Amino acid sequence: MTRATKIVATLGPASSSPEVLGKLIEAGIDVVRLNFSHGKPEDHRARVEALREAAKKRGRTVAVMADLQGPKIRIGKFADNRISIKAGQPFILDAACKLGNTERVGLDYPELIDDVQAGDVLLLDDGRTVFDIERIEGQEIFCINRHDGELSNNKGINKQGGGLSAPALTPKDMEDIRTAASLNVDYVAVSFPKSGADMRQARELLHEAGSDALVIAKIERVEAVENLEDILHATDGIMVARGDLAVEVGDAAVPSHQKRMIRMAREHNKFTITATQMMESMISSPVPTRAEVSDVANAVLDGTDAVMLSAETASGQYPVQTVEAMVRVCVEAEKTQEITLDTHFLNRVFTRIDQSIAMAALFTAFHLKVKAIAALTESGSTALWMSRLNSGVPVYALTPNVRTRYRVSAFRDVYPLLMDFSTKDRERLLWQAEEALLAAGVVEDGDLIVLTVGEPIGEAGSTNTLKIVKVGEHKPHPTPYLSI
Repeated sequence: MTRATKIVATLGPASSSPEVLGKLIEAGIDVVRLNFSHGKPEDHRARVEALREAAKKRGRTVAVMADLQGPKIRIGKFADNRISIKAGQPFILDAACKLGNTERVGLDYPELIDDVQAGDVLLLDDGRTVFDIERIEGQEIFCINRHDGELSNNKGINKQGGGLSAPALTPKDMEDIRTAASLNVDYVAVSFPKSGADMRQARELLHEAGSDALVIAKIERVEAVENLEDILHATDGIMVARGDLAVEVGDAAVPSHQKRMIRMAREHNKFTITATQMMESMISSPVPTRAEVSDVANAVLDGTDAVMLSAETASGQYPVQTVEAMVRVCVEAEKTQEITLDTHFLNRVFTRIDQSIAMAALFTAFHLKVKAIAALTESGSTALWMSRLNSGVPVYALTPNVRTRYRVSAFRDVYPLLMDFSTKDRERLLWQAEEALLAAGVVEDGDLIVLTVGEPIGEAGSTNTLKIVKVGEHKPHPTPYLSI
């Protein structure tokens, strides 16, 4: 069975050697994530070069995503690197403090003073430490700690319920966007956006740097949840970033938000990545927990395009085994997924010819039980639209555009094939598409396939033709030989 759900793996110390990269590619990764919260530009460049070399050797298309750090609000450092902290203990967040102790610690974001008030709740270290704010005096935030625990250097701070004013794109992010453009990445993920304006700014900066990478909004703020519609209009895809999101909205609310986000993204023809702690135990264990298996399977059943691994592959002890486990779970979950294509066409209005052709191809493929859909596409849009509804038929994006070949890698049930569009003869082009599918081993003579193509050939957004073909039944007329 072909796996529809794509897998994103974060690169790091555990997964940067050519040997491990090769094994990850063979295990089934579709996209790699570069975490710009860690490492230097030269580290990311070396990893991208090693990845592309390993993928080329194996004949695989593996896309690259740059994940920007964003305005991660953190405490400063402690004189002894960490402290023990007791329930009920007073503690001060002090913007003027250089090195912390058991009574206070500094802030790398002094503007936090203006974003909070007495009665607010701050969650540090992904909620492991909870501070109730008593009062603010000058540069100091006076808090009471709720639980026994430890606090160490540079832990992140979230405000329960959201409301922090930090901009989505920091000066570091702007520099990292230029680095991402120079690496020719396929996607750029923006951390902590609050509105569509943040995503439009990121896209504009990318264009200025000479990149046409797709932009992904990481939904991890209360404001982003509230402004999801606006963000969806301004982005190409979203990431359900459940770590910081859980801290802001409460962990119990995350599953319902996840389902709503994935549903809304599909309705807006955007792709989705579900992330954070999907197989967290496999950082140190060769097998996942049953709860993690259920979590990944439920994301697949929700309709996510991709599932993402973070520390599991970046720094874990079992990066390859983790990918293999995730592949098994995705395949099994997809076997049970109900196909209700017809109901999704109800009350839908298509205003574009190319989108109408894409939907007609899905409807036809589903009811004729064809082997494959071949979308001859310049930009990848036709393949994206087809992947928004589950027809049970794989979509092959045949494209002459190398950039498109990589950018469709994150789309659910879409598989890229590079193909020459130099002929302007439509019938010959469609025959070449059959040959490409045969060569890839995805169809055999006698199989029914659905082909979509646009005229004029080679123009983005021109898909206007659907053809149903039995593979191997027809060959094009030979091209006339002209002599002068």
